[in-house]
Amino acid sequence: MTTAAHPTASVAPDRLTQSLTRHWLLWVNLLLALWAGLAWLAPVFMQIGWTRPARLLYLIYGLFCHQLPQRSWFLFGPRFTPSLAEIQAASGAGANLFVLRHFIGTPAMGWKLAWSDRMVSFYGTLFLFGLIYALLRGRTKGLRWPLAVALLLPMAMDGLSHMTSDLWGIGAGFRDSNAWLAVLTGSVLPATFYAGDAWGSFNSLARLGTGLLAAFALVFWLYPFVDRSLSGDDSSGGATNSR
Repeated sequence: MTTAAHPTASVAPDRLTQSLTRHWLLWVNLLLALWAGLAWLAPVFMQIGWTRPARLLYLIYGLFCHQLPQRSWFLFGPRFTPSLAEIQAASGAGANLFVLRHFIGTPAMGWKLAWSDRMVSFYGTLFLFGLIYALLRGRTKGLRWPLAVALLLPMAMDGLSHMTSDLWGIGAGFRDSNAWLAVLTGSVLPATFYAGDAWGSFNSLARLGTGLLAAFALVFWLYPFVDRSLSGDDSSGGATNSR
């Protein structure tokens, strides 16, 4: 004897799917808020003595970021961005890339965030632009993909140039001195702007700026595309409000 399937057996999964689809932007923004915020908790946990959860956060975020301390922000210390020389002296790492990236700080120096300043810029503004998109939803067509790609390229180029520079050795590459930039600008700015990774330096501002541009491009190209896809509008025109 065959028993008919209960008609309500798949109602709950269907409702869940419909809810996730209808409110996808809310869930994405909530996940981004969590992802961006937890990186800031690692130094807080170290400061209050919760070393195990702190090191777990460093481990998790280390899968997605180089975590080089000279390109990261430090909390609870005298300097927001310690110099490479200070970090090398405190860690004993010298120019060893792998030892450097696992250095998280000291009580005297403070504790680094769980990822680099570029990732703070990218994921932090990805969340903020997500909130802005929620306010503009249905009133913006978003970016066309060629412009989005053009805005993503600076972050890729900046990251690739850092990687290439590091092949000369930590602290010895062309992105460490930026002598090329000093020549281009006639050295009109202070030496601290050209060399190193301290807050306000060219390298620091480039990572922050390119991360912001990439986040803007991703949100205002991808999010309207998702809205159009979910609403069944595949045209390149304005995004349809799909709540």
